[in-house]
Amino acid sequence: MAAATIGAIDCDLHPAIPGCMALLPYLDEHWHEEVVSRGLDDLDLALWPRGAPLTARGDWRPEKGLPGGSVELLRSQILEPFGTSIGILNTMFGAPALHNVDMVAALCRAANDWVAKEWLDKDARLRAGILVPVEDPSLAVQEIERRAADQRFVQVLLFGATETLLGRRSHWPIYEAAQRHDMPIALQVTSAVRHSPTANGWPSYLIEDHVNFAQTFQSQLLSMISEGVFTRFPKLKLVLLGAGIGWVPSFLWRGTKEWRALRREVPWVDRSPAQILRDHVRISCQPLDSPPDPNDLTALLEMIGCDDMLLFATDWPHWRFDGTEALAPGLPEEMRMRLLRDNAIATYPRLKGSLS
Repeated sequence: MAAATIGAIDCDLHPAIPGCMALLPYLDEHWHEEVVSRGLDDLDLALWPRGAPLTARGDWRPEKGLPGGSVELLRSQILEPFGTSIGILNTMFGAPALHNVDMVAALCRAANDWVAKEWLDKDARLRAGILVPVEDPSLAVQEIERRAADQRFVQVLLFGATETLLGRRSHWPIYEAAQRHDMPIALQVTSAVRHSPTANGWPSYLIEDHVNFAQTFQSQLLSMISEGVFTRFPKLKLVLLGAGIGWVPSFLWRGTKEWRALRREVPWVDRSPAQILRDHVRISCQPLDSPPDPNDLTALLEMIGCDDMLLFATDWPHWRFDGTEALAPGLPEEMRMRLLRDNAIATYPRLKGSLS
């Protein structure tokens, strides 16, 4: 057991949905027939592309079945070795990338019910995010309301790259519902593939897609700040999953500089982007994209200036580190307990009732 992480709250675990056929028991008659007749099958994005090493560590690939494919694998590979007290499941299911919003809503409902039955019911340590059809906020709110009574659902889960920027006021009903039910909004490193992930066109290689997601998250964050989301919803937290932190200092500096020059345009932005980010944004620690020299990590964290920002995560079953050393070398000792538990408890109000 990794003594350094005993009692940790793991904020980013990815159960693999084996295919749409596995969701048939959770669909009504109409959508059951639609999935079967269309031959709709694999929409799981957690393992895409299947052969890429980053999709799963070699020692986390079972001899049979999918990486991340069962509660038993999660127990043996994560919960027990890391001494995890609570694990939050985030399904990287591709339904929100479809254009038929009614089908998207049906598949999101089924995926959430599947997670509850096949995972949450099987281990009391597990929690989950509510996957919603973000492109139709009214349907997204319906799904939040449907699942909100189950305290095991602790956040609202959105794709990181969407059709429209998430600060747009058409999305605000989602944030109102999330705040009302004490849930943060979580953005997952996943795309609905509506637009190119770069400002200059489509990339050719997977490495470009991975690197450019830092740009995607900055665009979404800046949109939410500029449109006034965090002023309108002062208790709302935003969790960035798989984003890294290397981009944060330059975002803080440039965002604050430009806000000082252009703040008359957005009078509702009542604090600097740097302060808003520190108050409202939390980031998972896998991948951390920390400097090569561990001693430089302290300097990077000092530039960010917020001990509350990082959340512990293993990103299971993705390959972000080897062995059981999920904490980056050079992490200041005084930050460890905050990263492992305290920051998550402050970010996820629904966890408080389940922790001693």
